[in-house]
Amino acid sequence: MTDLDQAHAAMEAAPDDDAARLRFYERLADTELFMLLGEEAADEQITPELFEIEDQRFTLVFDREERLSQFVGRVAPYAGLPGRALVQMLQGQGIGLALNLEVAPSAMLIPAEAVDWLVQTLAHGPTEAEARLTEVLAPKGLPETVITALDRKLAIAAGLARSAYLAAATYEDGGRGHVLAFVDAVDGSEKALASAAGEALTFSGIEAGAIDVMFIKASDPLAAHLAKIGLRFDLPEPATPHIPGAPGMDPESPPKLR
Repeated sequence: MTDLDQAHAAMEAAPDDDAARLRFYERLADTELFMLLGEEAADEQITPELFEIEDQRFTLVFDREERLSQFVGRVAPYAGLPGRALVQMLQGQGIGLALNLEVAPSAMLIPAEAVDWLVQTLAHGPTEAEARLTEVLAPKGLPETVITALDRKLAIAAGLARSAYLAAATYEDGGRGHVLAFVDAVDGSEKALASAAGEALTFSGIEAGAIDVMFIKASDPLAAHLAKIGLRFDLPEPATPHIPGAPGMDPESPPKLR
C-alpha cells in the first residue's frame, strides 16, 4: 500500500475523525500525482481528460504511474505534479479529482468543493514577527500528533536544512510557546520551511496553537544549547535529481491548464 492508500484507509475506518480526514488531505497535497491528459501537452499547457458523474466534472489522477497505465491499458499522455500544485491549478474550475479509480484501495471521488477547500487550507501561510527569546527549555506539553506531523513534514523537506530543533520558549514580553529552529537552512528556503511547519500544525487535527520558526547557524551558541535540550529532527539528504520525463514533472516549470 502507498502512503495515500494508508491515509485513505484510516479515514474510511473513522469517518467521524476530523484528524484522520485532515491527514488524508495532507498526504494528497504532498504526493506526486499523475493526471491523465486528453491530448499531448503543447507549449507547457495541458488539457486534462475530463468526464462527468452526476453533473460534476472530474479529472483522473493516480499516485503511481503504473496505476495510471493499469487503468488506461494503453499508451496515453499524462502530467505528473505535486498534489498541492494540481489542486491550485484546478481551483475555481469546478473540477474534482477521480483518484486511483478501479486500481487501488484509495479509489474515491473528491468533489470540486473539496479541491477548493484544500487550496484555501494550504494558503494559510506563516506571518513574520519579531520577538526576543529570554529562555529556551526542553519541549513539553505538545501532543504526540504534532510531533509526528512535524517529523513527517520535515522528512520531505530534503536538503533544505541540516536539522531542526523543537524547544519550549519564553519571550521578553512574558509570552510562552514553542520554537522550531532550523540549522543551516539553504538560502531562500526559509518560507518553504516555515510553511512546512505551519502545515504540520494545520493538518494535525487539534487546536495546537502556534509554533514560532527561527533560523540559526550551526556555529551559533544557541545551536549547541538546543542540541542538549531540544527535540532534534534530521532532514534527509536530497535525492539524486530526477530528470523530468513528462509535462509537469519539473516543479520549477509547472504546466498551465487549458
